[in-house]
Amino acid sequence: MTRTKKPTLPETARESIAPPAHKPIRRLFGTDGIRGVANEHPMTPEIAMKVGSAVTWWASRGGRTARVVVGKDTRLSGYLFETAFAAGVCAQGGRVLLTGPLPTPAIAYIVQSMRADAGVVISASHNPYMDNGIKLFGSDGFKLPDEAEAEIESLMEDPRLTHARKREGGVGRAQKIEDSRGRYVTFVKSTFPKSLRLDGVRVVVDGAHGAAFRVAPAVFEELGATVTAIGVKPNGKNINDNVGALHPEHVARYVKEKGADIGIALDGDADRLIVVDERGEVVDGDVIMALVAERMIADRTLAKNTVVATVMSNLGLERALQGRGAKMLRTAVGDRYVVEAMREGGFNFGGEQSGHLVFLDHATTGDGLIAALQVVAILVRESRPLSELAARAMTRVPQVLVNVKLPSRKDLVEMAQTQKAIRDGEKKLGKEGRVLVRWSGTEPKLRVMVEGPREDTIQRIADTIAEAAKRDV
Repeated sequence: MTRTKKPTLPETARESIAPPAHKPIRRLFGTDGIRGVANEHPMTPEIAMKVGSAVTWWASRGGRTARVVVGKDTRLSGYLFETAFAAGVCAQGGRVLLTGPLPTPAIAYIVQSMRADAGVVISASHNPYMDNGIKLFGSDGFKLPDEAEAEIESLMEDPRLTHARKREGGVGRAQKIEDSRGRYVTFVKSTFPKSLRLDGVRVVVDGAHGAAFRVAPAVFEELGATVTAIGVKPNGKNINDNVGALHPEHVARYVKEKGADIGIALDGDADRLIVVDERGEVVDGDVIMALVAERMIADRTLAKNTVVATVMSNLGLERALQGRGAKMLRTAVGDRYVVEAMREGGFNFGGEQSGHLVFLDHATTGDGLIAALQVVAILVRESRPLSELAARAMTRVPQVLVNVKLPSRKDLVEMAQTQKAIRDGEKKLGKEGRVLVRWSGTEPKLRVMVEGPREDTIQRIADTIAEAAKRDV
């Protein structure tokens, strides 16, 4: 399926609230699927069933019986939406392959390995348990592009979908993939260098009471590490609750208590991670990208000597890459846009400051466990503490982020006072810093990010832009 090429954003970027003219309008799907409070529109079982029917019809147009892999995280409402989605697939004569709780990247992998026609993950990622979501993958294991999601939305209300329902022996069926966890664990371990072992390495793994609560400890234990597993007792309501990537202080405390070498904090669906060093200090996605890129550059495995990151990544990462003869390509915020830019440009490594790290040589989407193993491999090879390696990898430029909640959205180009404040800030910073102003993708909230050499200066610039925005709307 062809993908519409997205423009690369300049280093100093101001994202407009309006989508590009060519971007299809989607009312249910956002930047990462459908998401909302469980049993409230749009996250209702009726919607889930319609999506299941539409995806199956869309995947069956060649006359084949579509096979759809369905995974989920540990939320209480996962049973509700898993069943509803599966009913929609079966209504169209499709075959449902159930995995039970597994990370989002595991579903992407299983779709590929089983030659399935589509995959769905029932998850709201890092959101609290009362939310849920629907993420869709194509037969290639990549998230569906905007165009495909828009087409599926239109099919949901298409009368042909009702007329196409199967009857009698044509109704589909569902079955569980009994060894899905084992398949994924074996795959993840295969991305770790075969010449290395984790004997003697002490790891704390926080599964966020989420989708990786079983597989995350298993991966490290089977490679020989001494593992302390926390956040691995889901009860349907405790996913992301003071644990996981949103609360790295939890894993940091155990790292210090156990004298561990590294802490790995995953989010609810384990497609991203936050790393903690042996001192309990957070190592975010930017630092990990610098650390991994340094190794890949030395090994000559970084495709086109380029790392793909978003406009939110710290200027220090860009400078660190430049210092090693490499480049950074920036995209709009969202791991799907990182992946699209990687595929379009032939790059193999990229990610987000938030911890979505994509290794296209291994996986089609962000995978917290694969990313963790790449970091641990560097630890083993270098035989030095993570704190030392992280400090050497990059020097962070001071960065502030101010969120301004406004009564309504307005195109940035029409916000005269805000534009003047941005220009004044850019002039003051010159080449020593960066200003990024963009609307949130889900609410009328303006995000103002400023980077520069002095904390007090960038804070004043950010506050000035925020006050100007309040006067403009």
